[in-house]
Amino acid sequence: MKLLLVLALLSGTTAAAEEPPTIRWHHCQLNPADAEGAELDRAGAECGELKVPLDYSRPDGPKITIAMSRLKATGDRIGAMVLNDGGPGGPGLSMPLRLRVTMKEAGSRYDLIGLDPRFVGRSTPVDCKLPVAGWPWSGGSDKTSFRRATTLQADIAARCADNAGSVLQYVNTRNTARDIDQVRIALGEHKISYLGYSYGTYLGSVYLQLFPGRTDRVVLDGPMDPATYGPRLLRGMGPANEAALRDWASWAAARNTTYQLGTSTAQVLAKVDRIYRAAAGKGLRIGKHTLDDGSVPMVLFGPLADDRDPARAVYTTFVQTLLKATNAPVEPGAELGQFLDALLTPALSQLVSGQAAIACGDVAVPRDPQVYWRDIQKHRREEPYFGSLTRMISPCAFWPVRPQEPPTRIANTEPALIVAADGDPRAIYANAAQLQKGLTAARLLTLKNARKHGIFGEYGNDCVDDRVVAYLVSGRLPATDLTC
Repeated sequence: MKLLLVLALLSGTTAAAEEPPTIRWHHCQLNPADAEGAELDRAGAECGELKVPLDYSRPDGPKITIAMSRLKATGDRIGAMVLNDGGPGGPGLSMPLRLRVTMKEAGSRYDLIGLDPRFVGRSTPVDCKLPVAGWPWSGGSDKTSFRRATTLQADIAARCADNAGSVLQYVNTRNTARDIDQVRIALGEHKISYLGYSYGTYLGSVYLQLFPGRTDRVVLDGPMDPATYGPRLLRGMGPANEAALRDWASWAAARNTTYQLGTSTAQVLAKVDRIYRAAAGKGLRIGKHTLDDGSVPMVLFGPLADDRDPARAVYTTFVQTLLKATNAPVEPGAELGQFLDALLTPALSQLVSGQAAIACGDVAVPRDPQVYWRDIQKHRREEPYFGSLTRMISPCAFWPVRPQEPPTRIANTEPALIVAADGDPRAIYANAAQLQKGLTAARLLTLKNARKHGIFGEYGNDCVDDRVVAYLVSGRLPATDLTC
C-alpha cells in the first residue's frame, strides 16, 4: 500500500530538491573524432549536462547525467522546445540542427533543445554488449527457427542483466518525462514546447499527463497508441507493412524495364517469396554476412517505411541483391552493406540496449514463448512476410526486472497537434484516433495517401509543413481536425 502511495505522489510531480537543478554549458565536441559535436559547434550550439535522480522516489540519492544541446533563438524568441526523435532509445543531441531548418520561420524563434534520454547516447548510456542488433527479430518459417530466435532474445536479456542490471529498474518513459521537467526547471522556463516523432509522441503524451500546464506548443508526429505501446507495439503493424510491401511491388512492376523484377505485383512478390525460401534453407551469403529467415524479414522491413521514389529505388536494389544471393554469394552495395553491418555486428549494441531497456521497463509482456508462437501461426496466412517479425517474442519476456510502475493512462485536456499519415507502416493510422481520445483538446492533421513514418519536415509535403509551422508561430491550434 505504501508503494502505491509513493507511485501516486510521483505521478504528477517533479521530485523536490534542496537546490534547483543547474546545467553546465560548454562546447559540444568531446574529442577530434566527435563529428556530431563538431557539427553542433560549427552551428553555434552549446552542450550541457544536468544531474537528475537515478530514482525519483529518492531525490537525494544517486544521480545520473542527462546530456543535451541547445541552439539558441536568433529571432523574436517564443521559448524553449525539447526535441525527441523516437526509438525508444533514440539519441537527440543533433536534432536542433535539422529542426532549425525544418521549422522554417519558426526555427529561429525557439531555443531548440536536443536531448539524449536517460541511459542513451551521452546520458549515462547502458550497453548490454550485444553481438547483433537482435531486436526486433523474426521468428522465421518454422519451429526450429522460432526456437533459435527465442534463444537470441533470451541472450539479449541475459546480457543486459549482466552488463546493466543495477540500473534497469530505473529505465522507463515516466522517468524520462520527469527528467524533461528537470530540464525545464533548469532552463528557467515556466512552460516548454515539445516536438516528438514516433516513440517521442508517447513520451510527449506521458509528459503532458504527468505535468499538466507546463507545456506551450506540442507537436506529436507519427503517433503511438498509448494503450498498445510497449514491447509488443509492432504486433498490430503486420497488415500495414504487408500492404506497404504490395504497394512497393506494384511500383517495381511498373518499372520493370529498369529493375527487371516482373511486370505485375504478383511476379515481383514471387521474387520475394524466392528470397524467403532460400533464407529458410541454405541462407543468403552477402559479403561477410550470412542471412537466414530470422534476419531477412528485418532487412525487408526496416527500409519499408518510406514510399517516396528515391527510398523505393534503394529498397529495390536491396531486393535485387538478396535475389542474386539465392543463386550464389554476392557483394552488397554501399547502402545494403552499411545496413547489414549495423544489423549483424555489435555496431548498434548501445542503441538497441537502450531501446530494449526502455520498452521492457515500461510494460510487462507474456513470458511464455508459446504465446508468441501461437500468435504467429494464427496470422501466417494474412501476414506471410512480416507476421513472424511483428508478433515475435522480445527480450522483455526474459527481462530480469519487472516494470516498477503501471503504464501511464493518457486522459487530459492539454493542447497538442497530432500529425499522422494514413498509410504509415510503423505508426498505423488508427493510433492517431486512439491518442486523440486521451488528449481530448488535441487536433489531428492527417496526410492522405502516404506510406511514410515521420512527416513534418521529412516527407516534403508543403500542406503539412505550413500548418505545423503556423501553429508553432502562433500557438493557436486549428479549430478543427485538418487533412492534407
